[in-house]
Parts: sequence; structure tokens; C-alpha cells
Amino acid sequence: MKYVLDTNAVSALMKGDASVAARLRNVNRSEVAIPQPVIAEIAYGIARLPRSGHRQRLLERFELVCAEFARAQWTDAVSGRFGAIKATLEVRQGRRVEDFDAAIAAHALEADATLVTANREGMAKIPGLKTEDWARR
Repeated sequence: MKYVLDTNAVSALMKGDASVAARLRNVNRSEVAIPQPVIAEIAYGIARLPRSGHRQRLLERFELVCAEFARAQWTDAVSGRFGAIKATLEVRQGRRVEDFDAAIAAHALEADATLVTANREGMAKIPGLKTEDWARR
């Protein structure tokens, strides 16, 4: 695995973002994975919407995106990375990090992959994490 998609990258794909789609065309799909916390965040976002055509279309797009990419599995090693990230940032540096951000970053770090995210500034505080923003033109 070379790239891990953050929630905002998957969301951009679901919206048909041309920049993200173009970048994906230039990489082998086997090099891209979606971590389980991203699946959870998107599922939550869709589930909280009222039943409507819009919700149904989002769900269908989400299912299409999920069918295209492998999952970055949440392993014991990822859990260890998660704990280290939280301890380093919150306990030692006094910097708050959201659990899902730390979990997604832990997946990318454990896989030695680049995190594809529009939240490069927020993720920059995580030591050793490589990021790219494919939505930037």
C-alpha cells in the first residue's frame, strides 16, 4: 500500500472531484486503501441524514467507492501507533488530536504510506506522517 485515503479524500471522490479522480487515475488501485475509521465516519455522515433521494445517492456513491479500494485493516500494530500518537501529542506536547484523525494517521504510519488528505495542516502535527492533498489544483 502506498496511499491511505482520509475521510475528506473519500468525500471528494463521492462528490466527483476532478482533481482527486485525476490523481487516482495515475496510481494503481492496489496501492490505495481506505482505513476502517474513514468507513465509519462516512457511514455516520450518511446515516444521520434524513431519508431522501440525496441520502440514497450518497450511499450509492459510497458503496461504489468502497468497492474500488481495499481496506487498511485495524491491527494491533495500528492500535499501538494510535496510542503513541495520542500520548506524544496530548500528554507530552499538550496538543489535542481527534481520535479519528489519530486512528487514520496510525493506519498510514503503520503501512508506511502517504495519507491523502485536505487536512494537511492538522495532520502536520503528527510526527513522521507523510501527506498529500490531491484536491489542490
